[in-house]
Amino acid sequence: MFNFAQPFYPLVLAAAKNNPENAHHQLLKTLHRLDKDRHRVWGKWIVGNLDHSFTFEDSRLQQSLWGLTFKTPVGLAAGCDKDGLAAGIWGHLGFGLAEIGAVTLHPQPGNPKPRLFRLPQDQAALNRLGANNQGAQQVAQTLEDTWQRQPRQVPIGINLCKSKITPLDKAAMDYVGSFRYLQNVADYFVVNVSSPNTPGLRSLQEGEQLNVILHELQSINQGKKPLLVKISPDLNWEAIKLIIKLAKTYELAGIIATNTTIKREGLKTKVLQQTGHPIQEEAGGISGQPIRKRSTEVIRFIYEQTQGTLLIIGIGGIFTAEDAWEKITAGASLLQLYTGWIYQGPWCIPNINQGLVKKLDKYKLSHISEAVGMDFKG
Repeated sequence: MFNFAQPFYPLVLAAAKNNPENAHHQLLKTLHRLDKDRHRVWGKWIVGNLDHSFTFEDSRLQQSLWGLTFKTPVGLAAGCDKDGLAAGIWGHLGFGLAEIGAVTLHPQPGNPKPRLFRLPQDQAALNRLGANNQGAQQVAQTLEDTWQRQPRQVPIGINLCKSKITPLDKAAMDYVGSFRYLQNVADYFVVNVSSPNTPGLRSLQEGEQLNVILHELQSINQGKKPLLVKISPDLNWEAIKLIIKLAKTYELAGIIATNTTIKREGLKTKVLQQTGHPIQEEAGGISGQPIRKRSTEVIRFIYEQTQGTLLIIGIGGIFTAEDAWEKITAGASLLQLYTGWIYQGPWCIPNINQGLVKKLDKYKLSHISEAVGMDFKG
């Protein structure tokens, strides 16, 4: 049903260019309403058509990781659905996993608007949203209500972030507080210490503070839920080595590489149209194509350092099956995207999954797991 709309998608994208945050908010409201009405006649009809239009499954793409089944390796990144409003719908849009958040212990409005911008010349986005969300307690209630309507279709993760009002030296208890509320409504959890939009947050990637956060979380978790850490693309190799060491010490389930970048080198966009200011002066993180190469380099480094023993979720500049394959062969077992989904539209998910199957055929591989880290296998 929805394939007829694909030629018109660029018009939809253009119509929302001046206020992408509002357009995104309206999308989430629509998907939330659909989920609430999914058992009505019209709701069943739309959900069925979403499945028909956007889901593509092939047994060669299915993986069992952490005791969870991922029908495809292509997932939705954090930042898209901060409050879990559409958690019950993402699987029907073809995603093999979806990550909610970032969620903070305390509700927070985020940074002043405007705070989300598209950079079409760079196939990128600039965001300084500031982890705007309804807080862990409310997100937990939203997800609990969602799973009462329908068991989750795909594994759901939650990205945990420090509340802005919480001092850095109290960060660990902030993460633990969120985890306590949310631990029973999601399948895996991510420690976000790499967003550039919460003051001081990136300093938590340093060994001593991250050590405390991971210790406190794993003390509560007791190995019940997979716990990962999401890192910045701007870290140097020594800093990444330290995080790898901590990941092994605390038996983390994996590393997500990477978050957005604060670097501005190589951008075609010189002035942000909405503000009239040079892009170099604009705060926020850049996502999309500008970080594709760097995130792949980080994935490759982690895989090489760990000899493939630590699971990697790759994110950054994934628009096509070629982009996805690049990250998988560098060492990523799972993938996430958000900016690419916005620019390409929801059809990019089945296109990527179909493209991955074609890659398996091309290289005469029987399963996607055989392609993970293939760059190192000769």
